[in-house]
Amino acid sequence: MAFNSDKTDEFTASTTTTTSTEECQTSAHKVSTPTATAPHHKKLDHSPSTTVEAEIHHHDDHVLPLSPSITSSSSQSSNPDPLSPLEYALAQTASITRTRTGRTSITSCASRPPDFEVTIDADDPENPKNWSLLYRSYVLFTISYSTWLIVLYSTSYTATLSPLIAEFHIPSRTLATLGLTTYLLGLAAGSVIVAPLSELYGRRPIYLICLAVFVLLIIPCGLARNLATLVGVRFAGAVFGAAMISNSPGTVVDVSRQEYLALAMSLWSIAPLNGPVTGPLIGGFVGDNLGWRWGNWLALILGGVAWLMVLGVKETYHPALVKAKVRKLRKETGDERYWCRFEETGISKGEVVREGLKRPFVLAVTEPILWFFNIWYVSKFNSQRIKGKKFRAGGDVCVLIIWEMCSNRISVIYGILYLCFVAYPIVFTQYRGWSSSMTGLAFLGIGVGTLISIFMEPVWRRVINASPKRDPETGRASPEATALVMSIGGILTPIGQLAFSWTCLPASIHPVAPIAFGILFGMGNTLSFIYGSNYLAGAYGMYAASALAGNAVMRSVFGAVLPLAGPAMYAAMTPRWAGTFLGLLEVLLIPIPLMFYKYGDRIRAKSKLIRQMRAEQLKNEKRQARRERVLNRVRGEEEEREKKEESGRAVDEKKKNDEPV
Repeated sequence: MAFNSDKTDEFTASTTTTTSTEECQTSAHKVSTPTATAPHHKKLDHSPSTTVEAEIHHHDDHVLPLSPSITSSSSQSSNPDPLSPLEYALAQTASITRTRTGRTSITSCASRPPDFEVTIDADDPENPKNWSLLYRSYVLFTISYSTWLIVLYSTSYTATLSPLIAEFHIPSRTLATLGLTTYLLGLAAGSVIVAPLSELYGRRPIYLICLAVFVLLIIPCGLARNLATLVGVRFAGAVFGAAMISNSPGTVVDVSRQEYLALAMSLWSIAPLNGPVTGPLIGGFVGDNLGWRWGNWLALILGGVAWLMVLGVKETYHPALVKAKVRKLRKETGDERYWCRFEETGISKGEVVREGLKRPFVLAVTEPILWFFNIWYVSKFNSQRIKGKKFRAGGDVCVLIIWEMCSNRISVIYGILYLCFVAYPIVFTQYRGWSSSMTGLAFLGIGVGTLISIFMEPVWRRVINASPKRDPETGRASPEATALVMSIGGILTPIGQLAFSWTCLPASIHPVAPIAFGILFGMGNTLSFIYGSNYLAGAYGMYAASALAGNAVMRSVFGAVLPLAGPAMYAAMTPRWAGTFLGLLEVLLIPIPLMFYKYGDRIRAKSKLIRQMRAEQLKNEKRQARRERVLNRVRGEEEEREKKEESGRAVDEKKKNDEPV
């Protein structure tokens, strides 16, 4: 049954309450797409509309007090997969960026003809999850390969520093390392910039445009005549290359069915997590045999192949697919009544971009959980008020500091990983006399450790699900359960680092020993990265993408800055003691996940954003349920009226037939 425009006009006039954009988007009732020739009905009277107005205007803004254990929206899922919070967050990108930046009438959605709402349901052939297994595998391989290329290009540069320094007469190795630093800073900037663009235009156009620009910017790098050109162009290229890193996980979620999502995420992550390892390996062989410029030409060739492969990837972003379906139906039928909930957001494109750019930094500055200043501020002024809330001395201070150290632990470990790309050439090339290509082989230990951690995902899943830490509302493992796996990673990382430091020199020690201990280091890094990110996603729920974006920025900054200190530190302290210093720093971080496992629920309870998110979720659920009841009542009254009219017409027809001729 369809509502005609006259009826919707009366319905619109009577409902004048405003709400946020997300609420508008979730207010309409999902129905099947109708045929072009919808029946025309008489106008609704004002009584149902008055009821609608009264129902919607009457809402309770009172927020129930929250317990210390705060659950995110992702915890409502029935999927027992411990990675589901991260995957859920990546799948909810559209709702993340459309926060309260503007106000729009709920009638822009609720008053439209419900029978003309266009959706793509779970069993729809147009749903990317229903594409053939072969094509979905192609999509998964393509985005994984493309992401691998972006990461590989960051570290392949470090394997060609010696010929680069000789050709450009660079006075120090630290100055030459700026090419790596600026590239990582470009990835940090790009991960924030490209995310809102994909929500405006879909994933495919962003992939094609950004990857094309990235590939084209490799050409000036290969032709560079000075370090300044190389450094500047690499930064610009990384900004565009970050599109693959930011959006690829979302594409994995788009095309993967729930029961295979963890497997798909693990398979996808093999390539990007091994990009930093294969970069020095490939760059070393190319640099030794063909020169440093051919490292860029090889990346150009690989990038061209990646762009051609992405050209064969169809759009997977759900809002973009639904809007395209609406445009197609309007064009084919000439009926403008077809609509979808993603069309009218009440927010301009500029506002969406501004919010997407601003939110990670706003969270980093204003949100206690991500507020770096809290460490100094709370420890110095135990009873100071932060945002009107007075923290108790002692316990509350401790849990906030623990959270801050834990949230930055990922960034520190990531920075130490990139410091290895400076340390390994010093150890194996300078002290052991290996060539750049052979030094690249030494990174295979870290790569093997990464693969082991990924393929042991079923083991980590059982560890998390066996944890006594449970969400009181759902009974599922709480986000704190992932801290157990983080603890394992936190122990393996310093063991690998310290063992490498004390076996790398003297050269009389067989090189297999330090390379083998790189396996433990790689395992620890991978576990810390994957499950640390998963904890942030589980804690922040629908705002996880912004929290992860802020964490990605900080992670890239650490990875960019620490290698600058590497050459001087290893020269002054020797590789053995410099590595020992880093290992002891990692030892200091071991208790953090364990303490986080114990106090994590209290830490999350301190977050104003998480409490606000939970309160808004409860209110939105009430509003949505209320609108569904109102719309169902309107439809029921309309159907009842139609039945009476049809019955009346049947009686009239019978009387007419019974009349004598």
